[in-house]
Amino acid sequence: MQLSVIILNYNVRYFLEQCILSVQEAIRGLEAEIIVVDNNSPDDSCQMIKERFPGVILIENKENVGFPKGNNIGVEKAKGEYICILNPDTIVAEDTFEKILAFARTKTDLGIIGCKLIDGTGNFLPESKRGIPSPWVAFTKISGLYKMASSSNVFGRYYAGHLTENQTGKVAVLVGAFMVLKRELYKEVGGFDERYFMYGEDIDFSFSVLKKGLSNYYFHETSIIHYKGESTVKDGTYMKRFQRGMELFYEKNMKSSIFFSIFMKFGMLFFSFIKMFQGKSKPKINPESYIFVSDDQVLKEKLQVALKKNIQIQKFENQKAVFSQTFSDKEPVEVILDNNHLTFKECISVLEAHKNKNMTFKILPKKSDFIIGSNSNNDRGEVVRF
Repeated sequence: MQLSVIILNYNVRYFLEQCILSVQEAIRGLEAEIIVVDNNSPDDSCQMIKERFPGVILIENKENVGFPKGNNIGVEKAKGEYICILNPDTIVAEDTFEKILAFARTKTDLGIIGCKLIDGTGNFLPESKRGIPSPWVAFTKISGLYKMASSSNVFGRYYAGHLTENQTGKVAVLVGAFMVLKRELYKEVGGFDERYFMYGEDIDFSFSVLKKGLSNYYFHETSIIHYKGESTVKDGTYMKRFQRGMELFYEKNMKSSIFFSIFMKFGMLFFSFIKMFQGKSKPKINPESYIFVSDDQVLKEKLQVALKKNIQIQKFENQKAVFSQTFSDKEPVEVILDNNHLTFKECISVLEAHKNKNMTFKILPKKSDFIIGSNSNNDRGEVVRF
């Protein structure tokens, strides 16, 4: 078997459904399997999988065992030569795995491969590629110095500033929302360290691979959506887990001293405090207009009833959908992308092409009765049933 896709789920049933749909399309033509590990979700995630995706391997944990242990459980069941660790709040393109595996086979020093992540508004997520957060690198992040010279080797290492978002190359750290590597390597490294619960384990895992003398790669030639805000709520629990994760990483991997310990204690407290407030969702702006990229009049009418708004249909032609000619840039517009009509790759391309244009985006997944999306990477997202 070529590939095993491991999706660890907790309580994001609709995002999970969309994720699995995208993965199913992306593994067509590959010898591959999908394994969902559910961390005792209180919603109907497991029932949904049993009814809609009977071919998916489902592991139902009796408690929330956290990110590292949950993924380790999934990998134990995997049979693929390669594995992909994938968040449930993601959408992959139809050719994502084909491109990633082709790239993997060209490397003799392969560690982990990551790719370009964008949020639900089409904007690049800088954590797609990162450096090891040494004390200095962590300080540039905490203090905001990295913003002064993001491509500098002195100030820009936190987000691997030696590469732009559109350059493939070696990086130190990749995000746990999307990691592809050989299953044999995953086991050789020992999987994710289960002393973590969430936060820091992807940094630790990336660093463990580097210590094997291998290289981690950021691959820019495929983009996936990572809604991100679905992964966590930025509250006091988040702050404690984030701080504990970073403490564990430094205790395990960095030389310590009294000065170092004091600096990191206050630095991590400040950083996690800032992260908590950065994570507050913005007030929702109700769209003035809706565009439905589809040719399905029946679905359009159902959406109009659910949204209580008139919707304009626009067809996707010549691999493009151009909206700026129709609406004013000052008028909030919601674009609904019909996955019955567009591929996931086309949906992703629309987000990237029309980012920062006073638009929000929702996707109607194939053969589903809901639209779904997120208006910022701090927003937990929105699901509308119809």
